[in-house]
Amino acid sequence: MAMASVKLNTFSPQWIAPTTFSPRRVSLPIRASSYQQELVQTAKSIASPGRGILAIDESNATCGKRLASIGLDNTEVNRQAYRQLLLTTPGLGEYISGAILFEETLYQSTTDGKKFVDCLRDENIVPGIKVDKGLVPLPGSNNESWCQGLDGLASRSAEYYKQGARFAKWRTVVSIPCGPSALAVKEAAWGLARYAAISQDNGLVPIVEPEILLDGDHPIEWTLEVAEKVWSEVFFYLAENNVIFEGILLKPSMVTPGADHKEKASPETIAKYTLTMLRRRVPPSVPGIMFLSGGQSEVEATLNLNAMNQSPNPWHVSFSYARALQNTVLKTWKGHPENVEAAQKSLLVRAKANSLAQLGRYSAEGESEEAKKGMFVKGYTY
Repeated sequence: MAMASVKLNTFSPQWIAPTTFSPRRVSLPIRASSYQQELVQTAKSIASPGRGILAIDESNATCGKRLASIGLDNTEVNRQAYRQLLLTTPGLGEYISGAILFEETLYQSTTDGKKFVDCLRDENIVPGIKVDKGLVPLPGSNNESWCQGLDGLASRSAEYYKQGARFAKWRTVVSIPCGPSALAVKEAAWGLARYAAISQDNGLVPIVEPEILLDGDHPIEWTLEVAEKVWSEVFFYLAENNVIFEGILLKPSMVTPGADHKEKASPETIAKYTLTMLRRRVPPSVPGIMFLSGGQSEVEATLNLNAMNQSPNPWHVSFSYARALQNTVLKTWKGHPENVEAAQKSLLVRAKANSLAQLGRYSAEGESEEAKKGMFVKGYTY
C-alpha cells in the first residue's frame, strides 16, 4: 500500500502537460528543412531487417574503465586500438546497420590512415555520434539528474554532419527509486525534444533515449506505469517542437522489474509489458525501436529481444547495445594484438545472435557462461 501512495503522489493530475491548442490560433508547423527526405531514408536504412546498432560512444572516462578491466591504461592509443578492432571487423555490416561513436572516434583513423567513418561506410554501416554532454544534478528535484549539451548543439551537429555522421544520440535518465518527480520527467522530455529538433535541422536522425534505470526493487507493473508517463511526455514535446516522427529512432529501456526485485521476469513477460507500453505510446510512423541493454547479460538482452519479435510489430524492433555486444569481445582481446581476430569473431557471434533475435529466430543453445553473466551496475554512468 505504501508503494501505491508514492505513485499517486508522484504522478498528480498536474503532471500531465496542458495543451494550448485553440481552433482560433491554428498555425502551420515548420518542418525540418531540406533534410527531410534524407532523414527518413537514413532512419529506414538503420531500421533494416536483421540489423541493429553497435553503441561504442562511451566517454573517455568510461572507456578507460573498460580498458582497466583488462589491464590497459586509458590512453588515446589504447582507445583507438580497441575501437579499430570493433570498426574494422570483416562482415560486420551484415548484422549492424549503425554505429554510435564518441566525438574522439568520429575524427580518428586506423593505424593505416583510413578514417573510421570510411571503414563503416564500406560495410554499409551508418556512422552516428553521441552529442549530449552528460548528466548533472537537477536542482529542485528528488536527487535526480538532467542532461546538458543544448548550448552549441546546432554548430556541433553541423560539423559532425560534415565529418560523416548521419544520426545522433542523446541519453538522459529517469530514476524510479527517486520518484520520478514530474520536474525530472518534464526536463528529460523537453531536453530530448529540443535536441531532436536541432539534430533534424542539421541532417542528423536523432535517437531519442530516456533511459529508465534498472536501479530499484520495484515490480514490473510500476516500471510499466513510469514508462508510459515518460513516453507520453516525450511525444508531447516532440510534437510541440515539430519533430518529424518518420525521421527519428527510439532507444527505450525494456520494461523489466527493478534489478533488486525479488522476482525475475521471463523474456515472454518482459516482451508482453514492453510491447504493451510501446503500442500505447509510440506512433506507427516511427520507423525503429532500438533497445538499450541497460546492464542485462548478453544472453538476457538477446532473449528478451527475440521474445518481442515472435509476432509482427508496427515498427522495426531491434537493438542498440553497448556492453551486451562488447563484453565478451573485450575479454577475448585482452589488449593483445594476436587476439584481435578472435575478438572480432566473438563480436560477429554476438551481432549475429541479435540479428537472429531481431528476426525472431534466436536460440540460446550453446551460449557461453560468460555471455550469461549480468552486467548491471548501480548508478551506472557513461
